[in-house]
Amino acid sequence: MFDSVRDDIRATLEEIEQAGLHKPERVIGTPQSATVEVTAGGRPGEVLNFCANNYLGLADHPDVVAAAHAALDRWGYGMASVRFICGTQEVHKELEARLSSFLGQEDTILYSSCFDANGGVFETLLGAEDAVISDALNHASIIDGIRLSKARRFRYANRDMADLERQLKEAVEGGARRKLIVTDGVFSMDGYVAPLDEICDLAERYDAMVMVDDSHAVGFVGPGGRGTPELHGVMDRVDIITGTLGKALGGASGGYVAARAEIVALLRQRSRPYLFSNTLAPVIAAASLKVLDLLESAGDLRDRLRANTALFRSRMTEKGFDVLPGDHAIAPVMIGDAAVAGRMAELLLERGVYVIGFSYPVVPQGRARIRVQLSAAHSTEDVNRAVDAFVAARAALAG
Repeated sequence: MFDSVRDDIRATLEEIEQAGLHKPERVIGTPQSATVEVTAGGRPGEVLNFCANNYLGLADHPDVVAAAHAALDRWGYGMASVRFICGTQEVHKELEARLSSFLGQEDTILYSSCFDANGGVFETLLGAEDAVISDALNHASIIDGIRLSKARRFRYANRDMADLERQLKEAVEGGARRKLIVTDGVFSMDGYVAPLDEICDLAERYDAMVMVDDSHAVGFVGPGGRGTPELHGVMDRVDIITGTLGKALGGASGGYVAARAEIVALLRQRSRPYLFSNTLAPVIAAASLKVLDLLESAGDLRDRLRANTALFRSRMTEKGFDVLPGDHAIAPVMIGDAAVAGRMAELLLERGVYVIGFSYPVVPQGRARIRVQLSAAHSTEDVNRAVDAFVAARAALAG
């Protein structure tokens, strides 16, 4: 049976390769950190890591690792069950309560990933008589989650409040029962921050709920690291927050929905990714609790991350690189051509800096880039070395 499609698949793979869109997987032989050792798929040896979501440098923090070791002894390795059968331990309930308190929400429900969290919300809350109004640059998990629901779909241009209002008016005129505005808190390919205060104003005007995927913000954005709702002063006006434990919060895996109590209660009864997926491993839940402890006194880490981000952005701009504006730790260096972005990433790896070129379909055609991600674990010397490597790689490409 497969022989009849093998050639077609091979042809597609060749097209991807020839277009410069192939995405290699490099292998690292060390814990995730500001410095990693590449063992395959690139320049062997120790390199500076500027492409992980390890914003606060907690992925290999000794206290987090110690908490994980202790959790293995206390709670075991895996649950081998879903939550409502026999997959709920005290550590899961404790983490849900802690996340609720940290994010200023009434309740929280854990998922195996934020992709699953976003996949489980829309179908549960919205029916054919409802409407979802989504930012055009929302994460793929939001787009896929919306597709699973029968709700009417409206899309507004990225962070364009006039367009959002037009879509809300159309939803109201179409007789929508429930209206849900959904946006990324921080758009992962650009580092742009959603204007949540303006979104909440429109939501209240048109009687809509607000949902934010804050995966690239929780832990380090806002005065206390509580994300974009805290940054914009709307923690009490956002109805649903989804996020991940796999970025700033320790970098492992797992996701959550923090929301109004009734929404979480309904998700526990009807959300398919929750009902039909194994429980988050207890070792991750326990380590995440330690991360939340660390966040209470992580002001110095957030300050260091902001300083590293400002230094990289200013130096790269001085050197003539096109870095998308902003102050987020995601600093996209715009290249344009996919093949050139991929080649520059290879040249940077050869010079001891590990980054990745992003191209279609992850970003639009002609908008290829190298997405640099700063970490609190980077030193000033690390940041300066990365900038110098970009300059040398550019010269090598030109030569």
